[in-house]
Amino acid sequence: MPNSEHIVTSYEDELIELARSISEMGGLVEKAISNATDALIRSDADLAMATVAADKKVDAMQAHIDEMAVSIIARRQPMAQDLRLVIASIHVANDLERIGDMAKSTARRSTQFEGIGMSSQFKNGLRHMGELVQRQVKLALDAFAGRDKDIAIDVVERDTDVDALYVSLFRELLTYMMEDPRNITMCTHLLFCGKNLERVGDHSTNIAEQAYFLATGQSLTSDVEDFKREQIKG
Repeated sequence: MPNSEHIVTSYEDELIELARSISEMGGLVEKAISNATDALIRSDADLAMATVAADKKVDAMQAHIDEMAVSIIARRQPMAQDLRLVIASIHVANDLERIGDMAKSTARRSTQFEGIGMSSQFKNGLRHMGELVQRQVKLALDAFAGRDKDIAIDVVERDTDVDALYVSLFRELLTYMMEDPRNITMCTHLLFCGKNLERVGDHSTNIAEQAYFLATGQSLTSDVEDFKREQIKG
């Protein structure tokens, strides 16, 4: 029978492997967002198809993380901080998988622009939006890995910038379609691509909320609401 020190070490190794897998999956989706945005801006069909194909690995990583987390709960019966890590990892893996889906959808739509010129105005808007959400994902993962509640709060607050940019893009595209019906096909695809990027921002805030929960054991949303109430009273 293995001694208790060996059991503890093995358990710690499993938690480390769980965290490492989250980091690896995060790296895959960061690259997917970058590639999907580049494929869209440059109308690069080869990069788009490579991005779509790469999503299979993201899906496989989520399944691996889920299996690992369930196994740890069943065999180790973790408590307190360890249990929070395992539960939060399941949620984060789900959000990362959804981000991967958004990148895949954007990459697929980018192949519809062959022979259709895209305005530099829209290219710049989508590029800027892509850069913002890539940074959000990175910061959210940094907050999760480092148990940093301040970075987590920053990610949630930054999401308003992404939302504002999407609203601006939506209005511009709507005007463009009204001015010339021939623009409707291109603009419709761009609207979906913009919405995909906006959803990436939403999933990043979900990851940030899990990071906050992991660091504090509290809900970020409820803590922010409590803080706002205290400010109003003050």
